[in-house]
Amino acid sequence: MQEAFLRAWRASSSYDPARASQRTWLFAILRNVVIDLARARRSRPPLALADDEPGSEGTPSDDGIERMLTVWEVESALAVLADDHRRALVEVHWRGRPYADVAVELGVPEGTVKSRVYYGLRAMREALEAQGWRDG
Repeated sequence: MQEAFLRAWRASSSYDPARASQRTWLFAILRNVVIDLARARRSRPPLALADDEPGSEGTPSDDGIERMLTVWEVESALAVLADDHRRALVEVHWRGRPYADVAVELGVPEGTVKSRVYYGLRAMREALEAQGWRDG
C-alpha cells in the first residue's frame, strides 16, 4: 500500500478528472504496483521444492494476484453501469441464466434484456479501457 500511495503522490499532477474518477485512477496505480511486484518475484530464481511439498506445482500466488486484480477492476467497472444494465449482465453472464428467464423475472420483453446486455457490455468495455485494459 505504501508503494501505491507513494506513486500516487508522485503522479498527482497527472490526474485528470475528465478522464476517470479518483478511484479508477488509484486502482490503475495499485494494479501497476501489484503487477510490478509479481514480475519482480518471477525474475528471482524460485526456491527448490521437493515434488511432494505444497507449492511445488508452480506459483499459485501469481495466479491469485492476477485473479484479485481482475475482480477489483471488474467490480469497479460494474459500479459505473446503470442498474438495469448491471442486473442484466450479472444474471445472464455471471449466473448463466437464459435471456427468457431473466426477461420474465424483470417483467420486460426478451429483446429488452438482450439490449441491456449489449449496451451494458459496451459500457463495461469503455470503463475497463479507462482503467487501462486493452484487447489481446
